Amino acid sequence: MECPLPQTEQGPVLLVVDDRQENLFAMQAVLEVGNWRVITAASGERALQYLLDETVDLVLLDVQMPIMDGFEVARIMRSNLRTRFTPIIFVSAEAHSYESVLRGYATGAVDYLLKPVDPNILRHKVRSLLDHERNRRELLQATQQLELAKSFSDSLLDNAAEGILTVNEQGRVTFANAAIARMLRCSVSDLVHANFLDFLEGGSGLDDWQTSPFMEHYDRRETYRLHDARLRTNRGDSLPVALSCAPLPRMQRAMVIIALDMSRMRELQDQLESQAVTDALTGLLNRRGFNQTLEAALARSGRNGKRMAVLYIDLDGFKRINDSLGHEAGDRVLCIVAEQLKSCMRPYDILARMGGDEFTALLDSLEHPEDAARVAEKLLELLATVHRIDGMEVSLGASIGIASYPDCGHTVDGLLRSADIAMYEAKRGGRQQYRFFSPEMNGRARSRLMLEESVRNAIDNKDFVLAYQPQVYLRDGRLRGFEALLRWEHTVAGKVSPSVFIPLLEETRLINRIGDWIFREGATKLQSLQEIYGDELLLSINLSPVQFGMPQLTESLRQIIETHQLRPEQLEIEVTESALMHDIDYTRAQLSQLRALGVRIAVDDFGTGYSSLAYLRHFELDTLKIDQLFIANMLDSSRDAAIVSTILELGRNLDLEVIAEGVETLEQRDWLLEHGCEIMQGFLVSRPLSAELTGRFPQQVDWISRRPEPTL
Repeated sequence: MECPLPQTEQGPVLLVVDDRQENLFAMQAVLEVGNWRVITAASGERALQYLLDETVDLVLLDVQMPIMDGFEVARIMRSNLRTRFTPIIFVSAEAHSYESVLRGYATGAVDYLLKPVDPNILRHKVRSLLDHERNRRELLQATQQLELAKSFSDSLLDNAAEGILTVNEQGRVTFANAAIARMLRCSVSDLVHANFLDFLEGGSGLDDWQTSPFMEHYDRRETYRLHDARLRTNRGDSLPVALSCAPLPRMQRAMVIIALDMSRMRELQDQLESQAVTDALTGLLNRRGFNQTLEAALARSGRNGKRMAVLYIDLDGFKRINDSLGHEAGDRVLCIVAEQLKSCMRPYDILARMGGDEFTALLDSLEHPEDAARVAEKLLELLATVHRIDGMEVSLGASIGIASYPDCGHTVDGLLRSADIAMYEAKRGGRQQYRFFSPEMNGRARSRLMLEESVRNAIDNKDFVLAYQPQVYLRDGRLRGFEALLRWEHTVAGKVSPSVFIPLLEETRLINRIGDWIFREGATKLQSLQEIYGDELLLSINLSPVQFGMPQLTESLRQIIETHQLRPEQLEIEVTESALMHDIDYTRAQLSQLRALGVRIAVDDFGTGYSSLAYLRHFELDTLKIDQLFIANMLDSSRDAAIVSTILELGRNLDLEVIAEGVETLEQRDWLLEHGCEIMQGFLVSRPLSAELTGRFPQQVDWISRRPEPTL
């Protein structure tokens, strides 16, 4: 009877092979006490099949068996890799003979026993052989793991990108991998036994390896890192590397040095440093690069006494090109300008693009400051040429500010600030010209900076207030609504004219901050005035070009209207002609969104801007406001009177409301009434009122209703 192969039990496996069933039962009875499993086979063929199916730790093999005896089974086992080292104990019923024992050992047996077997001896031998087999397998497994680890380590060292060396306590290389050999343009054999300091630039200057930083850290069992080292290659080249040196275990009496090739890193670093000081579009220096160059030039100039000049160049008309032709065309223009500027410069002069359409030039080694003026004149002439971009002819100009060293400053910031101030003076003087910096310009610039700071503080301190100027119907004196006007009373200077602070708010983009406050404050006031004047009351709010260009304008108004529970048509947005004509397509889209929201649109100061009648046909408008300049002169000037009359006629034909601004006398009021003007505002009606006084204004002005009917 044969025992099947157990599938789940654990422990060593004994295979008993005998052709007699009684012998198998007897061996099972003897071996059943032990921490192993016993399986049996009644033939050599069956035993070999078991050996192929399961790992067997020990085979007790009968010698005399039909078909295939034990010696043949042992021979086949020893010829198979799987069972080559499996221990075999021959068990024979015949008397020992010298020949049979030799044959048993020759076929790979570890012992030869005679039946009947002493159970105690058998179990002892089995236990010893199983321990031996376990130790053999563990040793084999450890050897395999060691070989795998060695193979992995060798592969890792050979394929590592970093150079790896081991250096002994005498400073000589005892191991080198392929990477360090490639880095140094030599073979591994050239490195082994060589003095490491011979490859280290500056290493030959060390008196002794024992006193080198490598050995000092090695003795302290510390890692030593050298980030900016250089190694000499076999060809004499210098290779930038980062070195890391760490001590190996004491018994090795050596250290491992890892060398990282930094040549590519240095190239990238040089490239990044170049990009950091170079304008990507034009290839000129950028602001950082120019500042560094100017600082170095100032240091040199202080030693040689030469004069220098900084030119600050701002293009005139570039924004128009950018807005009309797009940014791609604008970039091409900037590249053309950069080439033109370079053609005017001497080889050792420095040119930079500071950002946008602003350029700077550093003219070095000047004999006289007037030399900079000749360069500026040449630049102005060259930049005034007409360029053809995308089939269109475009013209540019420039405003140039000049600051000379040492008269206008001794530092980078001082010279650039002086040149910038002079450039703005050139723009203020009519553009396409140059100006030298003077102390008077600095005074005006300081005043402007102080005013700008005051504006910022006024916003933060909530010093701005809204005044409200009434608008009334001429025919019956009925109140139409109020125009919200921004006012500022400086704590020291007193009332500041809107013509002074409004442009400043726009230039510094602070208008966006205060614009939101104007909307909210005006809407709050309108909400409270509805209780007095009804929900037909209108509130007019002026928009600067900057505000009109905000993409979120419509959404901001929607939120304000919903928050204050207003009807959209109670808000009238006033926009100047120049703001409307800046970008026709954008204006049309912006007006369409505002009209979809439901607010009214008025053109402020009509007649003073482009005065193009085409946009009145294409734009969705509600109201025209005649500029007060025409109202003030219409009684004395037939031309102004004709303009006012024409605007009134135009409004009637286009079904637009027309408001006359700045009406101050009864005579002006009468003339407007006679010529069909519907609405007016001005000192004749009322000066701008404080928020507290708006609720006291009458709903209807009595004296207007008693005037004669107009003659149309």
